[in-house]
This record gives sequence, structure tokens and C-alpha cells, in this order.
Amino acid sequence: MPTCPAPVRHLDADAVAELTTTAAELLAFHGSATSPALLTDLPTACARLAEPLRHQLRPVDTADGLFVLRGLEVDDTDLGPTPDHWSTVGDAGALWDVVLLLVSTAMGTPIAWDGQQDGRFVHNIVPSPGHESEQTGASSSVLLTPHTEDAFHPGRAHLLLLCCMRNHDAVATTAAGVRLADLSAADVDQLKRPVAPILPDDAYEQARKFAGRPAPVPTLFETPEGLTMRYDPAYTPLDGADQDWREAYRRLGEELARVCVAVALEPGDVLVVDNDLVVHGRVPFRARYDGTDRWLKRASARVEGRPTRPLAEHDEHGYGQAALTAWVD
Repeated sequence: MPTCPAPVRHLDADAVAELTTTAAELLAFHGSATSPALLTDLPTACARLAEPLRHQLRPVDTADGLFVLRGLEVDDTDLGPTPDHWSTVGDAGALWDVVLLLVSTAMGTPIAWDGQQDGRFVHNIVPSPGHESEQTGASSSVLLTPHTEDAFHPGRAHLLLLCCMRNHDAVATTAAGVRLADLSAADVDQLKRPVAPILPDDAYEQARKFAGRPAPVPTLFETPEGLTMRYDPAYTPLDGADQDWREAYRRLGEELARVCVAVALEPGDVLVVDNDLVVHGRVPFRARYDGTDRWLKRASARVEGRPTRPLAEHDEHGYGQAALTAWVD
């Protein structure tokens, strides 16, 4: 698996200063990165950013479907120890929550989920004792299977942003783009059929208890710009699928593995992933739980008006989960 050939956008010193100063001013004025008033102020603050910086903060615009925003620097000492659960983070790294919200707002509209991490718009991804072998961000000892984020839900994000706080062990995030995969027309046609459902992952306890019947969804969808994807094999039951579909699904997985890259994020790096084009995962690692483990912050954004998803998604129940938006237009 290649290591870090991902496209990189470098922020110069002036851009870094402007972005972090704007974030610090918002945090100081509102007192908390989770303040609803701060969320409402994000579009105005973004509009004041200089045009060169806003250009660097544009959404993904290549077939790779991802890039690394580089130039921000995180002080490891000021950050404090890596918590062992998202619920114990408190205000640690709050400045970076706001930085990530500003970057997300420059690209779209930040979203959150009422059933995940108490509805926060920035999630903390840390290894947690007792969750080592799960297929969630709290795991460590197993491969986090490549997937599109929140694939079970029709309101899932168009863009996923991962900001690295700490990564002493160079634990790699994996990524693979569907438009780089070599798929036959027959396999594409198979995977455009809504054959198998995608179930909520273990991070959504309420959604997993939803009483509604799971509905099959397409894996691939064609747009004027090319293929898009909705994919989470760890939570896709295949028992009811026909053999031709299962074989096409297997070949898609093999192709995604072939084009997969490994991105070892450095502190301050922000990996931006187009969630319609790219699956992401993580290699296994050994968590120490000594305050030095890998720590990422995660944000999600929608880009309104993108023709990347079937209209039929509007009729899905979303397993009872509601997506929250940072502000009301």
C-alpha cells in the first residue's frame, strides 16, 4: 500500500495566522467551541477570510477525491494527554475544534448527529478501552474496514475532515477513490441495483435499535462527473443478495484495495475526503492508554445542490437519526 501520495495543499504563514487568529477570536468571544452562537457566526467569519485562504479551503476538486491541508501546527505540550474516551475530552484542543469548523464552513455546511457524541459538530477520535476490536473510530487492534462515512443515512456528509492532534506512531488513515478503480460496465450495472441494506454502525446505539425494516440501497450511482459510492461492507448483510451482485461487490472491494493509499497524518494536518468518491479506514495499532495515543478531530459537511446521490434516498427513514445543521439559513 503506497504511503502518503495524497495531494497536499500548503498553507503559508500568513494563511495559518489568519485562520488560527479568527478561530481564537471566535472562541474567546463565545467562550466555548460548542456554543450555538459560535456556530451561527461561522459563515460571517468565513466571509471575512482573505480570498487566497478561501481558495485553499475550497472542497475537493480532483478525481483522487481527497487532499491534505498542511501548515497548521499543534503544540503537543499545550494539548494535554490523549483522553481514553471522547466524553472526557472537555475543552482540550478547543481552538482546533473552531479551526476545523471554519474549514468545514468554507467548504459547505457543518453537520452533526443527534445520536453520536452528544450531537457535537466536532468529534474526538481516540482509542478507548473495551472498544479495541469494534468497527468504529474508538477501535485500535483491528483494521477499520474502508467505508464511506455514515453510509446508512441519506443525509450523510459530502465531505469528511480529519484533523490530526497527535500521531506519534504514524498510524495511517487509508483511503481509496472509486473513480480510480477499474470496474467493468457489468459490475457497475450490478452495483447500481438496490440489493442490500447498510445498517447503522456501533457508534449509533439508538439507530441500531430502530424498529423500521432495513431497505436495500444502491452501492454505486452515476453522475455527469462520474461514479459516486455508498459503501460500508462491515455493516452490509449479504445473505439476501444474489450471486452476481455479491461477485460484483467483491470485485469492487478488491479494486478499492488495489488503489488504496495510506496517509500518516502529522499534527496539524487536515485530511479532507469527498465522502461520495472515497472510502476511508485505518490500519491496526496497539493502543497504550498512557496519554500519548493517536488523537484526531473529525468534522462533516454537506455541499448543497450536488447531484451525487439518487433521488430515491429522500424516501429513506435513516433509522430514526436526524442530522443537525450548524445554522438555519
